[in-house]
Amino acid sequence: MRLATAANQAYTASLAVSELLGCKQCGGGRGRDEELGIRIPRPLGHGPSRFIPEKEILQVGSEDAQMHALFADSFAALGRLDNITLVMVFHPQYLESFLKTQHYLLQMDGPLPLHYRHYIGIMAAARHQCSYLVNLHVNDFLHVGGDPKWLNGLENAPQKLQNLGELNKVLAHRPWLITKEHIEGLLKAEEHSWSLAELVHAVVLLTHYHSLASFTFGCGISPEIHCDGGHTFRPPSVSNYCICDITNGNHSVDEMQVNSAGNVSVSDSFFEVEALMEKMRQLQECRDEEEASQEEMASRFEIEKRESMFVFSSDDEEVTPARDVSRHFEDTSYGYKDFSRHGMHVPTFRVQDYCWEDHGYSLVNRLYPDVGQLIDEKFHIAYNLTYNTMAMHKDVDTSMLRRAIWNYIHCMFGIRYDDYDYGEINQLLDRSFKVYIKTVVCTPEKVTQRMYDSFWRQFKHSEKVHVNLLLIEARMQAELLYALRAITRYMT
Repeated sequence: MRLATAANQAYTASLAVSELLGCKQCGGGRGRDEELGIRIPRPLGHGPSRFIPEKEILQVGSEDAQMHALFADSFAALGRLDNITLVMVFHPQYLESFLKTQHYLLQMDGPLPLHYRHYIGIMAAARHQCSYLVNLHVNDFLHVGGDPKWLNGLENAPQKLQNLGELNKVLAHRPWLITKEHIEGLLKAEEHSWSLAELVHAVVLLTHYHSLASFTFGCGISPEIHCDGGHTFRPPSVSNYCICDITNGNHSVDEMQVNSAGNVSVSDSFFEVEALMEKMRQLQECRDEEEASQEEMASRFEIEKRESMFVFSSDDEEVTPARDVSRHFEDTSYGYKDFSRHGMHVPTFRVQDYCWEDHGYSLVNRLYPDVGQLIDEKFHIAYNLTYNTMAMHKDVDTSMLRRAIWNYIHCMFGIRYDDYDYGEINQLLDRSFKVYIKTVVCTPEKVTQRMYDSFWRQFKHSEKVHVNLLLIEARMQAELLYALRAITRYMT
């Protein structure tokens, strides 16, 4: 199968440089380039993702009408097909909803001017040191007439946007600490104050880009060739390789496969899938036979919440943000801390008291018409998306597993569902998977390929991308719940 024409042209344009380089093995000629003094950028990556083989992504596209329309709409809206789109296309139904929502947030009528929207995207992505998204929105910000001086640092932006920095910080790393005082401070800042509608638009943008940073790191999205980190002008060391292979990064594919595979045998990973299937069957039988009391359910939530504190990666070390990213936010030392860490007591957020369906959705839709509906649709598609497969198995009901992933994320954020048995999480999610989930959701800048490779080793890349869609939507909803609850409390 081939990618739709627009996608193929946009993507292969970045790789066509190999035709201009040439070498003794492929018959091309470098002399012409040297004669003209041209410095040609060479792609550094292996396609749209560092974690997913390029050939698998290129095989995703098909010649059906839906795929054509998706790529055409994306290209028309953004003037490009970015690497996020090329990876999300594993799941066209979700991608369509995502693109529609993002287009509305950035380009359709709304409370905030266009350059403010892109600048807020820069602020949000910078909190997670996501230079990929920062670079994209720096270009978009300038394209819509944004003042280049703002890009020198947050202190050069209008005071109104600077005031948003505190909410951006808390929302990204510890959303449970957001109070109505945060909201009041923004709405009553005299000549720099926000309106309620503007603030809701800003909150949705912040949560959208915090979560999209998680997807970017979780799927190992490569920089675009025209952005920092996406190319090099340095002449490659030819050694025994064809220069065209080096240009396209093919010389290190075998090395990547060896490093990522480790010492795990196929039989071991096959056994993991079978064991997970068996656990799902046993849990379903237990559900049918007996139901835990409310007291027991509450106790299991507290146990899981405490245990989530002890899930951390061996790669858990501070990542120092680069100057070009850190200048877009304040307090660079502020980062994620566990919800229930020692010495802190933050009340559990009970969904029965404030939930997206009954409260958040209507508030967003009232202050920023139609956006609540678009976000709600995106949440539902990510949560309910299934092909009834698990690795090599077909006709599998994966709802139990999907709910465990979603509720584990909300549990890490202190959000509890009274009707859910949190004992299921430990049965279904093993330690390597929990490490990956927590890192992607809470500290995405620390995600490594080893983490990506180490969970669900027999599963397809499309299934791992699906996991990332669940992670980013559950995260976005958790952030929105805390922010919208604080807005509601201010209003009442």
